[in-house]
Amino acid sequence: MNNPNIRLLHRHLEAENAQDLEGTLATLHPDCVFQDHATGQLWRGHSGAADHYRQWWTTFDVTVERLADQSAGWPDENTFIAEATWNGRHVGDFLGIPASGRDIQQRFVVVVGFRDGLMTSERFHYDLASLLRQIGSNAVPAIAGLPYSTMVA
Repeated sequence: MNNPNIRLLHRHLEAENAQDLEGTLATLHPDCVFQDHATGQLWRGHSGAADHYRQWWTTFDVTVERLADQSAGWPDENTFIAEATWNGRHVGDFLGIPASGRDIQQRFVVVVGFRDGLMTSERFHYDLASLLRQIGSNAVPAIAGLPYSTMVA
């Protein structure tokens, strides 16, 4: 497949893993949307995307990689779906749970949209209970009050 979105996706992941906010935002459409289905959070535009990345980088200090047993594919030239893994350490408050310093390896699925040569969306699906267990919490905290929450109380 000769899809220019492949190169864009590689540039995006390189910048994201380097925690290069400017480089990451440069790969995103101004009207981008980020949706974390596990927590019910939704971010819009470059300022929302910046908040999304800051939240993950200051909470988990993660990098993204695809493991050998994880799949990815292009259902069409403007949509990418992949299994991937966040690798990192719990370094900041997450859902009211203070930093534990514990390592995490969290598998997730992401659906990425493209338009006008830029990424328009990322929708994340992962097991929140698994992530909470890895950082040492057995409770699922209330998430309706999160900033950017789309959950209805």
